[in-house]
Amino acid sequence: MQAQEGNFVRSNEELAELLKEAESSGVCAVDTEADSLHRYKESLCLIQFAWAENSVLIDPLAVEDLTPFVRYLEQRVVWMHGADYDMTMLRREFNTLPADVFDTQIGVRLLGLRQFGLANLVSHYFGVELSKSSQKADWGKRPLSAKMIEYALNDVRYLLPMSEMIVKELHEAGRHAWFIESCEAAKAKVLERPEDRDDPWRLQGSGRLDRGGLHYLQVLWAWRDEEAKRWDRPTFMVATNKQLIEWAAVLSGGSKIDLPHHYRPDRRKRFEAMLAEAALVKKNDYPQRIRGVRRRRDKEFDDRLEDLLKRRNQVAESLGIEGSVIASRAMLEGLAGDEENALDGFMEWQKECLSIPS
Repeated sequence: MQAQEGNFVRSNEELAELLKEAESSGVCAVDTEADSLHRYKESLCLIQFAWAENSVLIDPLAVEDLTPFVRYLEQRVVWMHGADYDMTMLRREFNTLPADVFDTQIGVRLLGLRQFGLANLVSHYFGVELSKSSQKADWGKRPLSAKMIEYALNDVRYLLPMSEMIVKELHEAGRHAWFIESCEAAKAKVLERPEDRDDPWRLQGSGRLDRGGLHYLQVLWAWRDEEAKRWDRPTFMVATNKQLIEWAAVLSGGSKIDLPHHYRPDRRKRFEAMLAEAALVKKNDYPQRIRGVRRRRDKEFDDRLEDLLKRRNQVAESLGIEGSVIASRAMLEGLAGDEENALDGFMEWQKECLSIPS
């Protein structure tokens, strides 16, 4: 198979032929597409793959055994853009990651670019405007439209030539070592992240709820999850996280909520049954509130934090990069509060920029 742009690899045999052609290349680019906006359970639906001057699509819904591709990646330098999501998908699907994953987004942020989406970078480096029309497409459907195929190929088509430009600029700026360390840290973060949480119902913003509110949030979350599973749609299409937290607060206060008008009678019936069952739970069995670590906030803390922020911002301005790339406010608050392990979140290059001893 002479791999030309636009090839769609759909079988084990085609994959073997593709990898044979790409064998001599030590560097490649990868992107992934999933159906998280359209299905209850997210699935890997497409892998975009580029090497040398070629770019192809691999169909994980059709190829029965992707193990040879995974082994190929393990022995290559792999470039991605915004790699956290793609690494998460690959780890979830194959329980492994390539040894070396470099992220163009990390690179350009270290160079000081403020607009670092892929389309922004392709425009910046190549003067090409990419279409965003398929960003929310259903990648689980087959066949893919010509527009979707073009969109998908563009996600990897420019990565390798762009990576060469970015690496050259990083070396010229004396920041290539920062880039390597940052990419290694990003990969480690994905590998260390737990796949499942014991309490996924504790949504962002739930900390302000009382124990009654937490109880209702827990049962609302379970109800929503079951409804989404029945419907085979993402949970946000049943109710958003914001709605769940608002409903939990209302129910905890003893009031009733008005369900959306589009809810079918059977969904409303299951909702009412859930509430009736939730009302039988004793208050002593409600979930406990989780008390976060409270930082000692006094004048000394405020002064130290102000000094750290000022130092960070001065360094960032001199380097022409965003302050948050050097250190987030939360990281600096940990230092200001002299918290245990406060330095653990810092990379060596960040410590050097802020003159923080290791």
